[in-house]
This record gives sequence, structure tokens and C-alpha cells, in this order.
Amino acid sequence: MSLAGKTAIVTGSNSGIGLGIVWELARAGADVVLNSFTDREEDHALAQGIADETGVKARYVRADMSKGDQCRALIEQVGVCDILVNNAGIQHVAPIDKFPADKWDAIIAINLTSAFHTTAAALPLMRKAGWGRVINIASAHGLTASPYKSAYVAAKHGIVGLTKTVALETAQEPITCNAICPGYVLTPLVEAQIPDTMKEYGMDRETVIRDVMLQRQPSKEFATVEQLGGTCVFLCSGAATQITGTTISVDGGWTAL
Repeated sequence: MSLAGKTAIVTGSNSGIGLGIVWELARAGADVVLNSFTDREEDHALAQGIADETGVKARYVRADMSKGDQCRALIEQVGVCDILVNNAGIQHVAPIDKFPADKWDAIIAINLTSAFHTTAAALPLMRKAGWGRVINIASAHGLTASPYKSAYVAAKHGIVGLTKTVALETAQEPITCNAICPGYVLTPLVEAQIPDTMKEYGMDRETVIRDVMLQRQPSKEFATVEQLGGTCVFLCSGAATQITGTTISVDGGWTAL
């Protein structure tokens, strides 16, 4: 399908899952806006490279997703938003009685509250355009839990609830809102963790991936950023017009357990 004429804003998208989603939306013809909290030459060069390869318009806009006013300003600065992908997120792992309060606040702000602000700013633009797609990147942890990830699990469960609410509020409009719930995804950050994990457990690469990193993922394979991007493209297609207020798991069977 073609998304030509649509503009997509993807938060937290200068690397990893967000960048993979940007690439797939651009390959489908959408103009894309990349975002993160940095403002480096390489950020803008990344957008230019996407534009050069795909022929769409691509730009990078700095905004700190931990700050509500900057979340809203991102949408307002771009001025058009047909597709909003709330992807920005951070993680911290610790027992709840030792979980730093500042880490809790930051995770809730970036992983959950940012989506409230961007969605609130984007919906009027979608209504003006007569079409819109809100896609929230949640997690398998939006449907289940793991120990030591209290803030992340709480935020991702919150994103699923926010998704349902936005879907109900827009149910009679040409706007949908859904959440994608990935399991473990092979990103550069995850790839970089593999050698240290191999040393820690004294295992070869294949064994540490299968038995340690993907212990809870029945397929024993990572999801890819291209698969997540393709799921976003599908949710923007005509085939997905009546899909709203739900979660789509890309988790190798994790949540089937």
C-alpha cells in the first residue's frame, strides 16, 4: 500500500525500534519526522539519508519526551500529523523497595505521559485532515509482568489503557488507536549486550540468546525492527480500518504462555 501524502511523527526514533518504524513508513511513502532529545549533526543526517533513499520528505526535530510542553511543541512545530507513533521509552531494573524515585518519575514521564501529551496535540490535526492513526509501542510487559521492572510494567500497562480510551473517544471518526506489544527485539542496544551476557554465563552466542535472553519468548527468535515497522504500516492500511482499541503482540508467543 502507499502512504503517500501522509505525514508520520515517530517519537524516540533516531535509533532502534523507532528508527526501524520510520524506515518502513518512509518506504511505504509517508513523509516522516524523526525525534529524540539530542540535536546532533548525525540526527539530521539520518533524516536526510532516509529522504535520499526513499524519496519522501524526512526531517529531525529535537524534543525531550520527559517534558510535556516539549511533547506538545513537537506536534505543533511540525503542524501536520496523520500518523503518530508513540515509541519513546527508557528502562531501569531494580527491586521496588530499592527503585530510585527519580527513575520511576522519568520512566512514567517518557514511556506513558509523553503519549498523553502528543496524542492530545495530534488529534485536532487528524480531525482537521479527516484521517488519523495513533500507534502506541507498548510491550509484552503491557500485558504481563516481570519482577524488578515496576515502573516499566506500570507505564506499559498504562499505555494499553490509554490506547483503549483514545480508541473509544475516536470510534465514530476516521481515526484509530492501537498498541503494538513487542517481545524482545533485536536492536543495536540488545546486540551490544550479547557479548557481555556470553561472558557472564560462559555460553556461546546461540545458547545465550536462546536460553537466557529469549527464555520467555517461545519462538526463540528475536522480533525485528522491520517487522514492527511493517505492523505499523499495516495498521495504517485500509485493511485495518476497523482495528482500533486493541493490542497486537509481536512477541514470538510470549503472551500465549
